[in-house]
Amino acid sequence: MCRVGKPVNSLLSFLTLQINIMTVQSKRIVQELKSLFAGVDVGAEELILLVRKNGTSCKTQKFTNTPADRARLVKKMVSMPGIIVCLEATGVYHFDLSIALHDAGVALMVVNPKSSHNFAKVLMKNSKTDAVDAETLAQYAERMDFVAWTRPSDERIALRSFARRIDALTRQKAAAKNNSHALNASQETPKAVLRDVELAISQLEKRVASLSKEALILIEKHPDLERVFQLLTGIKGIAQTSAIALMGELLLLPQGLSHREWVKSAGLDPRTFDSGKSVHKKTRISKAGNRHIRSALYMPALSAKQHDPHVKAYFQHLVDNGKLPLQALCAVMRKLLHAIHGMLKHDKPFDNTRFYAIPA
Repeated sequence: MCRVGKPVNSLLSFLTLQINIMTVQSKRIVQELKSLFAGVDVGAEELILLVRKNGTSCKTQKFTNTPADRARLVKKMVSMPGIIVCLEATGVYHFDLSIALHDAGVALMVVNPKSSHNFAKVLMKNSKTDAVDAETLAQYAERMDFVAWTRPSDERIALRSFARRIDALTRQKAAAKNNSHALNASQETPKAVLRDVELAISQLEKRVASLSKEALILIEKHPDLERVFQLLTGIKGIAQTSAIALMGELLLLPQGLSHREWVKSAGLDPRTFDSGKSVHKKTRISKAGNRHIRSALYMPALSAKQHDPHVKAYFQHLVDNGKLPLQALCAVMRKLLHAIHGMLKHDKPFDNTRFYAIPA
């Protein structure tokens, strides 16, 4: 028995050794394939690039945020096979670079600025400069799970541009109307000033109407956009302008997100703050997501809770249970976003009876 067991033990040892060697080799191969990471701090005028190789940061490089220099940066990234690039979603300034990197086949992560900000706190970054931010993003790509950025179609990008410009002009029009009301309250205001304010309001209204018309033409050219537009305008409270605003933001969210992830992307998820027995702050919405989605949902929720009986009953139910009117309105916005997610996912019109069943 001893003579038989000896070769078996040596064989097991040999196999174990081989498996350990293969494991080490596979880890080394994976490490070599994923040893290049880059962070790009995006500004309105400059792009700061920092590359980390094998856990060591290289010297930062500066590029201007122009088409020519963006192409030069992309060319440099393409020359480094296997590199993962990370940048922040900084307004609109990162968008052209993101598209260029994606179209060139570079692995790209676009992270929420709040995520990178909190990550910098974890790394105990005491300074904040463009170079430090670029290094933070490179380390974020190195340590966090890779989530690929999804490139939206050209027509959806154009629709978002229409939606945000219409929103900006609408805000200007509201400010001009408030200014007109204040000026008309005084008899000392010259007539020329009043005429100028009214002219500004009239011009803003024409510009909003013109852009809305162009946006509708774009939607009619693409059947998938037109179908979404029909579904949204089928909800009481969502008119054409609100539908354009919602489509411009929601259609650019990554595919496959759940309704809860939509709510989180909009910053409408509740944020609780409890610690021990003494710290109990009021629950508020996080506001950590896309503010344009919240802005686009506000007026539809306000209108729906006035004109749709089921939405109105849901709002009143929350108020009767102790919620403040603004809290109840935020809940309506969140539930409305849930409903829109289900409508687009299953291609079905809005059913207000499923939104809230009115008690008998």
